[in-house]
Amino acid sequence: MFEDIYNSVVEGNAAGCVAGVKAAIAAGNDPGKILNDGMIAAMADVGKRFECGEYYVPEMLIAARAMQAGLKELRPHLVAADIKPIAKIVVGTVKGDLHDIGKNLVAMMLEGAGFEVIDLGVDVAPEKFVNAIKQNQPRFVGMSALLTTTMPMMSKTIEAITAAGLRDQVTILVGGAPVTDKFAQQIGANLFAPDASSASSRAKALVG
Repeated sequence: MFEDIYNSVVEGNAAGCVAGVKAAIAAGNDPGKILNDGMIAAMADVGKRFECGEYYVPEMLIAARAMQAGLKELRPHLVAADIKPIAKIVVGTVKGDLHDIGKNLVAMMLEGAGFEVIDLGVDVAPEKFVNAIKQNQPRFVGMSALLTTTMPMMSKTIEAITAAGLRDQVTILVGGAPVTDKFAQQIGANLFAPDASSASSRAKALVG
């Protein structure tokens, strides 16, 4: 039964994933076990396939959407069982940048890894990141930029978080096509992720 959920996610079969979750719940399986052994394990497999070149962005998106369909079915049962996410993360594309495909994929991969994701969308001003940290108290903040012209906004956002006295409370993860590890270090970010798979795996490694 868990294998059906796992395979449905890996194959990007949303209907199959939902059906698998319904069957597993009806059989009395623990919601946390369904999440971990079915969906999170499958998304980890998808990430590995991406990293070795077997999967590309379209396959990752389809798999992530299948996972999200199953998670929507499972979420009420997780809440009822009082199963907590492994950590919270606020994500957004920085101010001046309207690109969202990469950010959305990162958000889905993080959700598939067991995180609670607060997605601020695109064109997110520094003060909006600050307010989201105050309201949600996340462990992580993820910022995306696809344009070289909006990369400096990452630095300004980190400066705003620091000025608000919140910098020590969050681990900041940055990524996007023009972003590099060197740039991440220069602006004072904690983590750089070249792709969605590494974003989820690196954040999860810090949670332990």
